[in-house]
Amino acid sequence: MAGMLYLVPTPIGNLGDISERCRRTLEEADFIAAEDTRVSLKLLNYLGIKKSLVSYYEHNKAFKGNVILDRILAGETCALVSDAGSPAISDPGEDLVRLCAEHGITVTAIPGPCAVITALSISGLPTGRFCFEGFLSTAKKSRKEHLSSLVGETRTMIFYEAPHKLVSTLEDLAETFGADRKISLCRELTKLHEEVVRTTLGEAIAKYTENCPKGEFVLVVDGAAPVEKEVPTAEDAGEMVKRLMREGLSRKDAIKQTAKALDLPKNVVYDAALNVEIDV
Repeated sequence: MAGMLYLVPTPIGNLGDISERCRRTLEEADFIAAEDTRVSLKLLNYLGIKKSLVSYYEHNKAFKGNVILDRILAGETCALVSDAGSPAISDPGEDLVRLCAEHGITVTAIPGPCAVITALSISGLPTGRFCFEGFLSTAKKSRKEHLSSLVGETRTMIFYEAPHKLVSTLEDLAETFGADRKISLCRELTKLHEEVVRTTLGEAIAKYTENCPKGEFVLVVDGAAPVEKEVPTAEDAGEMVKRLMREGLSRKDAIKQTAKALDLPKNVVYDAALNVEIDV
C-alpha cells in the first residue's frame, strides 16, 4: 500500500509559530524532503527531532522527485518542507505534488505560516480579492511582459523580492503602475525587526535609494481603480437597430442582436426601435 505526502509549513521567522500538528507530522514521517537540508536540520534540532532528510530543490527536482515518489509508492510517508512558509507556494514542491497526484498518492496540506497571507493581512490594502505574482523574472524582457500583463489588474497584487533587487523592482513597478500607486512593504515578517512601510511607489523608491534595504520583502501593491463601464442608452439601442436594419436585417433580428450586443433587456430595445424608420 502506498504511503502519503504531507506538506508541512515551517516558520517564516519566529520558531514559536510551528504548530503541534506540524511537529507531530515531522516526528511520525518516515523521511523528510527538504529544500535546504541545512536549514531544515536547524529546525529539527530546535524541535528535538532526528529524522532522515532528502534534499529536494529546483535544480535536482527532476531526479529526486522520482526517488521520493518511489519511496512513497513503496509505503513510506514523506513530509515535505521548504526553507520557510508553506511548501509548493512559489516553490519546487508544486512539481512533487503534481507527480504524486498523477500516481494516485494522497497529498494533504497542514495549515500554517505563509508570508503571502501574513503580509496581505497587515498591509492595510484591500484583502477581498488579490493575486500572488511571486518573484519577478531577472530577465528584462520577461519582467516587462509580466508587469505589462498587470496594468489593468484591479485586485491587490503581492510580490516577493530580495533586498539587493528591491529598488530596481520598485522602479519597474512605478513605471508600470505610476509613482502614486499605494504599496505596503513588509520586511522580516514575524521576526524581531518586523517592519511594514505603507506608502506610495515613488516615496518607497526615495526611501530605499537613500537607505540600503535589508531582509526579505513581501510587496503588497494596490490594484488599479476599476474602470466604470459606460451604460448604453435607449438612444444607443435605437441607433444600432437602425444600422442593422440598413444592413439588411429584419426589425426582429436587429432587436435581438442589439439586445445581446448592448446587454440590454429585449423590451427596452423593442421600445427604442418602435419609431425607427429606414430611409429608402
